[in-house]
Amino acid sequence: MARTDLTSPVAPGTPVKGAALTQGNTSALYTAEERQRRDQSVWTIVQGVLAPVQFLVFLVSLGLVIRTLTTGEGAFAADVSVVLKTLVLYTIMVTGSIWEKVVFGKWLFAPAFFWEDVFSMLVLGLHSLYLVLLLGDIGTLEQRMMVALAGYAAYVINAGQFIWKLRMARLQGNVQAKAVTA
Repeated sequence: MARTDLTSPVAPGTPVKGAALTQGNTSALYTAEERQRRDQSVWTIVQGVLAPVQFLVFLVSLGLVIRTLTTGEGAFAADVSVVLKTLVLYTIMVTGSIWEKVVFGKWLFAPAFFWEDVFSMLVLGLHSLYLVLLLGDIGTLEQRMMVALAGYAAYVINAGQFIWKLRMARLQGNVQAKAVTA
């Protein structure tokens, strides 16, 4: 229920700081056409399923890696978990680039997700380095696990970037919906 006993100190039509996500504004995350393509794409659902799966694999793997580093036990399980996490990461990156192509017309580095994609390259690089160390039998177990942790730290930052963008998209959608009904 809306309160009617308070009036806004801002005159109608006055720009409000932080409310820049309006239709036609170049700072908007999606144009109307991009939002429609996003909402109609099966790849949006695929990303929505893979992201939490990847996070769950990450949590289990993180526990196994920390266990291996602290006790020296479970190295095989930790290695398998990091390989699985890396395969899920590769899958979400491939499907994410397809999603980006469908929505924005670019395979990667669309302006709306440029910095997320840049940081994703670091995440991919660290996870791939782990595979090189493992498959090439290069370095020590501890070094390999530390590379995994570096990759996981980068992944957490990157996931935060995407969560923030998801929030921005929801806010933009709310502002656009209110503008249409007003």
